[in-house]
Amino acid sequence: MFEQQKLGYSYDALEPFLDALTMETHYSKHHAAYTKNLNAALENAGIRPDSIEKLLSSLDEISDEAVRKAVRNNGGGFYNHNIYFQSLSPEKHREPVGKLADAIRTQLGGTDSVKEKLSALAVSLFGSGWAWLSANPDGKLQLSSSPNQDNPLMEGKGFVPILAIDVWEHAYYLKYKNLRADYVKAFWEVLDWEKVSESYEKLLK
Repeated sequence: MFEQQKLGYSYDALEPFLDALTMETHYSKHHAAYTKNLNAALENAGIRPDSIEKLLSSLDEISDEAVRKAVRNNGGGFYNHNIYFQSLSPEKHREPVGKLADAIRTQLGGTDSVKEKLSALAVSLFGSGWAWLSANPDGKLQLSSSPNQDNPLMEGKGFVPILAIDVWEHAYYLKYKNLRADYVKAFWEVLDWEKVSESYEKLLK
């Protein structure tokens, strides 16, 4: 079944922007629980998916409502956190590169515009959820937000997330309390645009 991905950095590597206790709790408790619960739901239902992307893109094919809900919530939690954790880094890659840089400039008005719009989506989302930069195989970009553990794969429009801002309170509350906007501002300080750029290029036809 699915395995929890390894972090490419230590829990304290993103200090002072994301604190060590939050990162440890987020990864070793929350992400681990989503992974475990997803595997349990799939095993109990006898489902053997080819990939997490195919699974989340075809939730309607799961006829049992309870199983579908469990897979949606825990599969989303597993996948969404993969995108989130893998795009963070203590390295200072502050701008997109290559084809993503060109696409952001021509489609979305530049990096500053993306940061402003995506931050607004993250801060204004009511309750828990995510803000996304996604792309399709034709290279088209999309900015959006989703409640709970939903993501663009579940919308069936061919968009795949390449950047995720987690705005569940467990992602920031120990350090930032109710100041979600401060957390979102700090997020950009540890986002590795080079990794996001690599994810974009892997999607292209």
